Amino acid sequence: MVAVSDWFVVNARDTDWEICRMGRFCQFEPKDARFEQMGFNLNVLAPGEPMTMYHREDLQEDFLVLEGECLLIVEGEERPMKKWDLFHCPAGVAHAIVGAGDGLSVVLAVGSRVGDHSVFYPADPVARKHGAAVPVETSSPKEAYAGMTIEATPYQEGWLP
Repeated sequence: MVAVSDWFVVNARDTDWEICRMGRFCQFEPKDARFEQMGFNLNVLAPGEPMTMYHREDLQEDFLVLEGECLLIVEGEERPMKKWDLFHCPAGVAHAIVGAGDGLSVVLAVGSRVGDHSVFYPADPVARKHGAAVPVETSSPKEAYAGMTIEATPYQEGWLP
């Protein structure tokens, strides 16, 4: 995979989207290319849909709720989030975000890609209650997301406000 070396502008509705049991998302990166220093995901979640499996990693992430409501599970605790709330997640903090409220939520996720990257998925009972926890602790993303299929899909009208 090559690094993105030229500037560009793209609308989220025109990017490649993916859909799975954990909502819909786009990454803004061109096919077969990768941003070297930071990753960006735009996530659209229905109430009860987790954005990821509960995990902690060695790199900083930040999450901004652009629309709707979410439930943040952080270090085994539940915290409600609403439009314009930012969750700053330093390295080593276990977390997952779940769609909440009455409609779709939209979350912008930004994460560092500088340095070594390792991830750990705790078998947390609070996250399990929301369908966002692995049954057995693991450091393997392949194991954490076993059986989950991700399908490419074009943007569908109504996902974004």
